Amino acid sequence: MLKTALRNALAHKARLLLTVLAVCLGVAFVSGTLVFADSSAAAHRAAVSKSFADIAVTVTPRQPSPGATADGPGDGATVVDDVLARKLADVPGVAAVRPSVDGRATLNGSDGAPLRAGRTWANLGAAHVPGADGKDSRFPLVKGHAPRNDAEIAVDDGTAAAGGFTLGDTITLATDGPVLRKRLVGIVTTKEPRVTAGGTLTLFHEATAQALFASPGHYTSIDLSAAPGVSDYELAERVGAVLPADRAEATTGGAQADQQGILVDTLTRGYTKLPLVFAGVSLFIGSFLIVNTFTMLVSRRGREIALLRAIGASRRQVVRSVLWEAALVGLAASVVGFLLGLGIAAVLPDLLNTGGNALPRGPLVIGPRPILAALGVGVGVTVLAAWLPSRKAARIAPIEALRSADQPPTAMASRVRGVAGALLLALGAGLLVSLTGAKDASEENLRTAMCGCAVVVVAMIVLAPLLAGPVIRLSGRLTDRLGIAGRLARENALRDPRRTAATASALMVGTALVAGLAVIGDSTSQALDRQAAAGLGADHVISARGSMSGIDPAAVKRVADTAGVKTASAVADSTLFTGGQVRQIAGVDAETVRDVMELDFVGGSLKDLGPGRLAVSASVAREQGLSTGSTLTARIGRDQRSKQYTVVGVYRDNPVAHDVLGARVEVGRDSHLPNSVQRILVRTDAGGTTPKATADRLRTATGNSPLVKVQDRDELVHEAAGAMGDLLTLMYGLLVLGAVISALGIVNTLAVSVAERTREIGVLRAVGMDRGGIRRMIRVESVTVAGFGTLLGLAGGLFGAWAVGAVANGAMADYSMALPWGELLLVCLVSLAVGVLAAAGPARRAAALSPLEAVART
Repeated sequence: MLKTALRNALAHKARLLLTVLAVCLGVAFVSGTLVFADSSAAAHRAAVSKSFADIAVTVTPRQPSPGATADGPGDGATVVDDVLARKLADVPGVAAVRPSVDGRATLNGSDGAPLRAGRTWANLGAAHVPGADGKDSRFPLVKGHAPRNDAEIAVDDGTAAAGGFTLGDTITLATDGPVLRKRLVGIVTTKEPRVTAGGTLTLFHEATAQALFASPGHYTSIDLSAAPGVSDYELAERVGAVLPADRAEATTGGAQADQQGILVDTLTRGYTKLPLVFAGVSLFIGSFLIVNTFTMLVSRRGREIALLRAIGASRRQVVRSVLWEAALVGLAASVVGFLLGLGIAAVLPDLLNTGGNALPRGPLVIGPRPILAALGVGVGVTVLAAWLPSRKAARIAPIEALRSADQPPTAMASRVRGVAGALLLALGAGLLVSLTGAKDASEENLRTAMCGCAVVVVAMIVLAPLLAGPVIRLSGRLTDRLGIAGRLARENALRDPRRTAATASALMVGTALVAGLAVIGDSTSQALDRQAAAGLGADHVISARGSMSGIDPAAVKRVADTAGVKTASAVADSTLFTGGQVRQIAGVDAETVRDVMELDFVGGSLKDLGPGRLAVSASVAREQGLSTGSTLTARIGRDQRSKQYTVVGVYRDNPVAHDVLGARVEVGRDSHLPNSVQRILVRTDAGGTTPKATADRLRTATGNSPLVKVQDRDELVHEAAGAMGDLLTLMYGLLVLGAVISALGIVNTLAVSVAERTREIGVLRAVGMDRGGIRRMIRVESVTVAGFGTLLGLAGGLFGAWAVGAVANGAMADYSMALPWGELLLVCLVSLAVGVLAAAGPARRAAALSPLEAVART
């Protein structure tokens, strides 16, 4: 039977080629993503191992216990100083001691825009600590010299290129406080993984770094190298014995490398999700093509199968023959898909290096995991999809197969299909309808929504052969206007509803996914647009970008004194702990906040706000059972003591005001960073100044700090809408992918249909239909099938989007279902275009048939 399977595969290689292409797309995304993930992880590990190659043990200040406080930036680092460094140098087995100071530093590029603003975690600031040779081996110099005083800095070559810096430039930067301006005197290279993964590196003079990140004369860590014959763990034990147990701790270089590798891998893990989604969708849609292809092959080889049965082949052998053939197809798809996946893995870093989020470079790592995954996915999916056609082939009795090559389904089979489909549709719809009263987007509700959508899709696939007749007959009112070609196309599509439905199912699934995502994405985007500026009376918002200390309090007065500014109201954001829950509290000045926040009080007012008195949002009041005059027990920020607060007002939910409003003097005092300011809400005079000119003046007032962001109302809305970028990428990617695979399926079906109707086409040509009429008939048939799949897909996608929207509405108060007519029209046009393009080859082949030769064929 293996020889039979191989012969059949070679005999139908042209038709199976389309199946191979569909499967190899899914295999390519799976294997390419896994190769990319392994290569990226190896590049991170390599970078980390180089960074810690000469470090055996690192000594750092021990983190304070929960509840402990530190009054100054250097309080936790007082033990890590030159005295400790000299003490560690005397520990047996220590070959070298290198103190270091590091923290975070964000720079403005030459154009004034912050560099890698979205990745402040990787914007490193460090001290240049020379060794005995006057060089710092961690940061080899490429140009210039190392910083020699407080006014000088050096950066790595990647940062210099990204920022457009040259030696001698004055660079604006900030660590976690006021704006600094330093002169660039050196450019270095580094293997630090957080920098190679997309961050920046700024080197300071040692004393300057100590003042910025620790305290004068102290370090954030001390790196130790081990003497030959001394292991890292052995040295760590010796060092630990001389350290004050409650003030410092020793960690091996290997442990640090592992921790840092996990950090970077975790932060970049999301890059593999989108390709895997494409892989899953392509394999799912491609499975319909596989099922359809093998079903048609089994039908066409009915006589051959009957002959095998007649000469003694058992049902099991027939099943094995079909499955062996599928395995050979899957193997070919796996090989081609894996090679294509290597190309995907090679280009993924360039595609994902957006916004300066560079990934570390390295060679492709081809391990056993992607190879096994390619074989498992390609062969496994193909064999599983071919299992049903193989069972159908085995059930054909020899005498029945010899009588007819294709048996229509029995009435009982149609009734069973209808009942099963109706039950599945009722189950899926019931699950989705049950979410209409959902109050939140909990994990349980999301799982219910996903299960409901999946069941509805399966139900539509089951019911598609039964729906094909009524829907295509209805659409026939349009196609019949095209004359005899349109009527014949309609009858051809109705000739085998199962085949029509199977061909249309691939397009239906792709259309449903894209239409559903389009509706959800557009509805969510509009809701975010409304929320972004809802409750905001200010024209501009100045906020801290990745800064622990927030905005320089002195900048508040400078902003208020800026020309064109009517009101500048500072806001201190913090956390409020009450009733076992964590809430966001905004500390405001009651005198100015009225001009910059649109607060709608349903009880009480803002005028009584002050120390010991809070205003709460309506949702907090409802959940906590509060009203004006109630007492709320809570604690704010770092304050470990709970206090009694009087509720002086209840306002409608306002994203700008957060959950609770308090007096800034109190919230700022009790917050994690006393007297800090996280936002400045600015209202300007109505004048001829453009928003951009006003924003430039406000940035100047804040010192052009790279840690400060100035946005007007439109920019806030745009930023909120930007969160839907990944969803839009996914939507259009799925549209293209579904269209490609659906086109392959339609081409395959039409090719078989043309081959089966060779004599019929010959008769049509003999009685007077010209080549153009034949081509038109095939095209209309293709568009009819594509339109059927598109219609079902739109119906399923819109219903699923409506049900999922009920969950979103529970989590997003401003969410309401909105139909993106432009995107939906694009989906319809692409789907119909797939039908037209897919028919080009089969239509040309059908039109090229000679009438006499076609009629003479058996």
